Amino acid sequence: MSDISAPAPKFLPPAVVDRAPLLVAAAMLLAGFVFITWQVDLRQGTLFLIGGALGVALYHGSFGFTGGWKRMVVERRGRGMRAQMLTIGVAALAMIPLVAAGNIGGQAMVGAMAPVGVSVLLGAAIFGLGMQLGGGCGSGTLFTVGGGSARMLVTLVFFIIGAVIGTAHLPFWLLQPALPAISLGAELGVGFAIAATIAGLAIVALITAVIEKRVHGNIEPEPAPARQGWSWILYGPWPLVGAGLVLALLNIATLLLAGHPWSITYGFGLWGAKIASAVGIPVASWEFWTWPAQAQALNSSVLADTVSVMDFGLVLGAALAAAIAGKFAPKAALPLGSLLAAIIGGLLMGYGARLSFGCNIGALFSGIATGSLHGWLWFTAAFVGSFVGVWLRPFFGLDGFARK
Repeated sequence: MSDISAPAPKFLPPAVVDRAPLLVAAAMLLAGFVFITWQVDLRQGTLFLIGGALGVALYHGSFGFTGGWKRMVVERRGRGMRAQMLTIGVAALAMIPLVAAGNIGGQAMVGAMAPVGVSVLLGAAIFGLGMQLGGGCGSGTLFTVGGGSARMLVTLVFFIIGAVIGTAHLPFWLLQPALPAISLGAELGVGFAIAATIAGLAIVALITAVIEKRVHGNIEPEPAPARQGWSWILYGPWPLVGAGLVLALLNIATLLLAGHPWSITYGFGLWGAKIASAVGIPVASWEFWTWPAQAQALNSSVLADTVSVMDFGLVLGAALAAAIAGKFAPKAALPLGSLLAAIIGGLLMGYGARLSFGCNIGALFSGIATGSLHGWLWFTAAFVGSFVGVWLRPFFGLDGFARK
């Protein structure tokens, strides 16, 4: 027998909980649930809490599309992208049949469907570029704001501004060449739609694995838990795959409860339009805001909008997770280049999301998972835009160096 024992695994030191932020976030989540339930209904209050759970999963898993795509482009490591494909695939197994059913228990089931055309192609490319400069996608912006990031708060402000500008221009872009919304479930049938979706996601995952193996000679494994026992569930970090599975289940729950899948950026345009209207900008006369659903949203309480209440919950859930992990740390210092990138990135993401009917969540995740063909076009165009954005990051002094 050998006397040499295996080295003991190295774990993170015990988390020191940020008590004040924890109490504030928890109190706001509880108060928000009670108030929204009182003002609207229990369904809306529950969606607020689902948003909170999404924020916890996003924060503890550091689950963002921006970083995963950037790692694939720069490092040729595809672990993040493979986790994303798995997340979408798991959601699709349930969501394509639910949308095809049309109605569950009296609740209509509507997928994230949108036309397949120039508006999506251009908007997604703009969004992909913007998310690399802004430092986060739609969900990434919200959960990092919840974690205390001042830079991402700047990104969010200009994300909202860009989304409002997008509502002014969308009617023009909708006149450009496009095919109607195409549902794979309706065109192929549920079984073939699921098979085609899973096959497409598997091909993307396989491509990332092949590239990674050629460059590095191996496939990066999922890291072992960084905390002892099961304490990582409470304090994080979560494995990417685990966080992705939680996100998939919560998106399915959103569809069942709200009648539509998880979305992020519609709320940004609505908030911005309400603020603009309050300061005298006549957004109510813009064509987009005269459409019946948009006019009703503009004239109703923001708490009546399911996307908005889930966004609010997401930010608070991320703040709660950050406080539990002892990582709630607001940072105010912003170098000029980073500030400019946050402003430009936010504007591009807001505008691009409106033109392409969503972001990485509403168009890519929920679009593909509910069988919408436009989700695949969005994915392709956004990845190309993201590639350009990665190349531009050093011009703003991002990634620790400046391009000369």
